[in-house]
Amino acid sequence: MKLGLREANQHFSKAIKAVRAGTEVVLTERGKPIAVIKPIKEAPETETILKRMADERLVTLPTRTGPLPRFEPVPLNGKPLSQTVIDDREDLA
Repeated sequence: MKLGLREANQHFSKAIKAVRAGTEVVLTERGKPIAVIKPIKEAPETETILKRMADERLVTLPTRTGPLPRFEPVPLNGKPLSQTVIDDREDLA
């Protein structure tokens, strides 16, 4: 849809109704296009974004759905990890 600046100024609601209906409105000045008013595309859904990223091999999609299994800590023997880190730092100094 094309509208001259004067008509767009006087009948702005007409332009907005067209945009809401999904039509691009081209604003003209002396018959030459100078601007476009167009509807904003809705943001793609999360699933669509993840699918695109998986196609580009940026992420790996999960193979199953549902809650994750409950995490159970594994008991370890020996000194705590924090002490191992401290010892390694002392060795580097």
